Amino acid sequence: MARGPDDTVAFRLWPPVAIGAPLVAGWVATVVWGDPVDLGGWRVPVGWALVLACAGWNGWSLWLFRRHRTGLLPGQATHAMIEEGPYRLSRNPLYVGLLALYLGLALLAPTFWGLLLAPAAVQLVLWGAIRPEERFLHERFGAAYDDYARRVRRWL
Repeated sequence: MARGPDDTVAFRLWPPVAIGAPLVAGWVATVVWGDPVDLGGWRVPVGWALVLACAGWNGWSLWLFRRHRTGLLPGQATHAMIEEGPYRLSRNPLYVGLLALYLGLALLAPTFWGLLLAPAAVQLVLWGAIRPEERFLHERFGAAYDDYARRVRRWL
């Protein structure tokens, strides 16, 4: 099957950059200025729980991409709309998982500034990846995607 520009999403910002940049900025702020708040010992088990949850959740989501033989990375063609597994609970389970990973790493680092910048990561991935994907999927799958979007929340 030939692949054309209509087969792929045109991201404004690659999702790992959208989510990772605020975390790195928070970590740098912690290194330069220190943290104004001690996060305490609770942060370690919660941080590890979030990292492990991301691994399981995103692993399941990625497995479904492979099973449906559809593209995952920028430039790979989208052949199928996935509506099972984590995609029954969220239209963007990979981003939910990456944001859980963000919070887990911020807790494990620890970086209070990274936690404070978490909403920036949400807004960047929403603007840079999710909205372009939603437009693309609407154009690609039409009423089937619109019905899915009405039934399943963007996040959780």
